[in-house]
Amino acid sequence: MIKEQILELKKKKGISILAHNYQSPEIQDVADHLGDSLALSRTARHLDVDTIIFCGVLFMAETASILSPEKKIIIPDLNAGCPLADMITPGSLRELKKKHPKAVVVTYVNSTAEVKAETDICCTSANALEVVNSIPNNKEIIFGPDKNLGSWVASQAKRDLILWDGFCVVHQKFSTEKIEELRTKYPGSVVMVHPEVPPEIEAVSDVTLGTGGMIRFAGASDASTFIVGTEVGMAYRLKTLYPNKSFIPASSGAVCKNMKKITPEKLLQSLKTLKPVVTVPDNIAEAARSAIEKMVEIK
Repeated sequence: MIKEQILELKKKKGISILAHNYQSPEIQDVADHLGDSLALSRTARHLDVDTIIFCGVLFMAETASILSPEKKIIIPDLNAGCPLADMITPGSLRELKKKHPKAVVVTYVNSTAEVKAETDICCTSANALEVVNSIPNNKEIIFGPDKNLGSWVASQAKRDLILWDGFCVVHQKFSTEKIEELRTKYPGSVVMVHPEVPPEIEAVSDVTLGTGGMIRFAGASDASTFIVGTEVGMAYRLKTLYPNKSFIPASSGAVCKNMKKITPEKLLQSLKTLKPVVTVPDNIAEAARSAIEKMVEIK
């Protein structure tokens, strides 16, 4: 019943629903556009609508608002935050910049608008390596807040990065023992992990990819079974796209509680009231916009 109401109301009001790959199946099933942070940022920017409801966490909706100030950006729950984003503050980043005054600051999109305002260029897990590779080799780079993503990028780019000591709590839920157990249980399976996982998990994987990359890889691969080392919602997304293949979560405990704060009931309420609206102060948005636009432009 709720699903039908959502579908009817969004059509009637001309509202687009964007949802991250980690959203619950019920939210994924009613979204107009699904994707990773980079894809959704690009989609929000180019959609020809006045109002977008963003089913994700707050920093994603903030990013959409900064890129599209002329649009009304709504998130069904303003309390859908991100512990990783909270691990770095504008003040602490400014202190680090003072110690490395010539460094280029690369900040993961999983950060607050205020931190982005202190940033030279943002990145997502999908294009973090390309962003770092776009910076001249003679430049120091501060990378934050995710040290695991930063460490992976540093290894791939063969560069030393000044890493912030942050991490995603969800991507700490994996163990090498469990992955090896699943490999034994599903012979011939391919282990895909997100670059936010710790190095020891990445070391036992077959491929390290953002969620958009996982979608493309699984579609092109001849393998029929995949062990998915990221938030559990991704397995549902992959199974929907490729119903003839199997996708096994590497940990049933890898659940982002903040992503799951977006429920069909809250989404329906937002469609009815057009609230809560995400607002970013003009001075912060203006300071952050350049860094975000550079992120979106890098393939």
